[in-house]
Amino acid sequence: MNTLINTKVPEFKVQAYQNEAFKTVTQNDLVGKWSIFFFYPADFTFVCPTELGDMADKYEAFKKMGVEVYSISTDTHFVHKAWHDASETIKKIQYPMLADPTGTLTRAFGVHIEEAGLAYRGTFLINPEGMIKIAEVNDNGIGRNADEIMRKVQAAQFIASNPSEVCPAKWQPGAKTLKPGLNLVGKI
Repeated sequence: MNTLINTKVPEFKVQAYQNEAFKTVTQNDLVGKWSIFFFYPADFTFVCPTELGDMADKYEAFKKMGVEVYSISTDTHFVHKAWHDASETIKKIQYPMLADPTGTLTRAFGVHIEEAGLAYRGTFLINPEGMIKIAEVNDNGIGRNADEIMRKVQAAQFIASNPSEVCPAKWQPGAKTLKPGLNLVGKI
């Protein structure tokens, strides 16, 4: 299995539902900002609305960090709209909900479940240059936590601005970082 870390986001063009409108989203929309691709199995399911609602609750905080959130499933943009209209939890979503009914994006990111036509719960952080910096995939029974995703984005942004430092386990903004070097070997 090959990693996607430090690879470029592939070219894509998909339909999306956002703020009562349909729109087209391409890889060009990612340029110059941090982006989270948040893959999930399907609309009108059980764990998915808890995760998407959690991300919706943190959306303004992500935006203040210069991060756009994109949720992605193999549903169509029409199904995204219907789910948005039907569910109180999904109604609070303001970020783009990308439609991938052909499985182009789910396959490109390695989260497509061929026999089901659905996605695994994949979380990918893309930097402003279009490079993937975080790639995590959960089995579909395991929900994700927006707070932990935010912490990892903060660490990735810190490292991007401070390339000679690294963030240790459980690092939070403002906490001590490490400067790799011989003087740390065997001392941590």
